[in-house]
Amino acid sequence: MTGDSEDPNDEEQYHLAVRAADVADTVLLPGDPERIEKITDLWDESELMAEHREYRTATGEYDEVPISTTSTGIGSPSAAIAVEELARVGCETFVRVGSCGALQPEMDVGDLVITSSAVRQEGTSGEYVREEYPAAADDRVVAALVAAAEQLDYDYHVGVSASTDSFYAGQGRPGFEGFAAAGSDEIVENMAEAGVLNFEMEASAILTLANLYGLRAGAVCTVYADRTGGEFRTTGESRAAETASLATALLARMDERAREAGADRWYPGLGVEKPTE
Repeated sequence: MTGDSEDPNDEEQYHLAVRAADVADTVLLPGDPERIEKITDLWDESELMAEHREYRTATGEYDEVPISTTSTGIGSPSAAIAVEELARVGCETFVRVGSCGALQPEMDVGDLVITSSAVRQEGTSGEYVREEYPAAADDRVVAALVAAAEQLDYDYHVGVSASTDSFYAGQGRPGFEGFAAAGSDEIVENMAEAGVLNFEMEASAILTLANLYGLRAGAVCTVYADRTGGEFRTTGESRAAETASLATALLARMDERAREAGADRWYPGLGVEKPTE
């Protein structure tokens, strides 16, 4: 079989051009293909495995734990394709790694947002399941991300994200020549009043698909935009990637501890060993 076929059962996936041997069980999902090298620079070793369209995939090790990363481009449609095809070659855990806009006044540029669940303000997940279905992160992935952020001493916030299909109108920004979409002048305030932490564009689709398929997923993003004060800076770009990479190692140890205890899944009482320095 070759990548020229779009048969989803092909050994090599149509869009990502990856095979089962190319990827680890856990995959970090940044949007920008240029972030792949920035992520793998944090690892002990890595190798570029495939590159096609917006999808670039590398696999390596972090603290002796196998790990992969695949870029997804911008938005939920392409992120869902990545999850679909990675799941078909055996990947089981997905962590979105990205940037976002903060909606709460206590959040600063450079802080991390760890998503516990997401508002499905994108259309892709609606193609899979009715809109009332929750986009929830796996609790083990959330716990590993929190533990990683604590160990790295990064400021972080845990809570609800909002995933949109539009960087401009969908997030309350003016369009070309000042165009204002209906309701766009209220969306930031309404989301903030509901306790939503941030805007981003992929998490809800990734979380929804993972739950539908019995897989694990989570998301961690660095705040670039302070939507309450108008500040925008690409500060702390590597923090989300470093946190997700360390979380992968912690998650592997959590899973190992569960197996050793004969438990069906890890829970806080089992404890987590700190990775070897």
